[in-house]
Amino acid sequence: MTSEVSLRPVTPGDLDLFEREFTTEEGTGPFQWFGFTSTHRLRARFAEDGLLGSDGGVLTVTVAGAAVGRVEWFASTWGRPHTSSCWTIAIGLFPAARGRGTGTAAQRHLVRYLFAHTRAERVQAFTDHANLGEQRALEKAGFSREGTLRSAQWRAGRWHDQVLYSVLRTDTPLWDEEPR
Repeated sequence: MTSEVSLRPVTPGDLDLFEREFTTEEGTGPFQWFGFTSTHRLRARFAEDGLLGSDGGVLTVTVAGAAVGRVEWFASTWGRPHTSSCWTIAIGLFPAARGRGTGTAAQRHLVRYLFAHTRAERVQAFTDHANLGEQRALEKAGFSREGTLRSAQWRAGRWHDQVLYSVLRTDTPLWDEEPR
């Protein structure tokens, strides 16, 4: 199954799928539900740059050619932006695609893409401390757990701890292997 996972640029039809799948708690899952939000900004950005800009982007995750979610990346810094930037990645899969290794493969593909096409030295991701599925996916994708960010995310009426993961360009020999 994971060999059928690929990434491609977002199409207008994908925007409709994202809007349908990710606008409810059932669609996003409990760890990514932040309440109802407008989709107008996503559509406006798509019209402007196809969701592929110098400050980040969005790609559609497919399995055997069918859209099953999206991956995103955006610039983050650990100091001055011009000297200490990295990419932070995120993933959203449609409910039917979860728990099948799709997230592991998609995140691995995205890191390969970012290391091949940007000068990033570090790619990072974070997830809720209770999101064990995503933690496993990141670890299988080659990320190292760095630590816990206490009370870092406001969601569902309270603060939640997040777990920070990263992979460095120097870890890239790992990228020659298939995810386990």
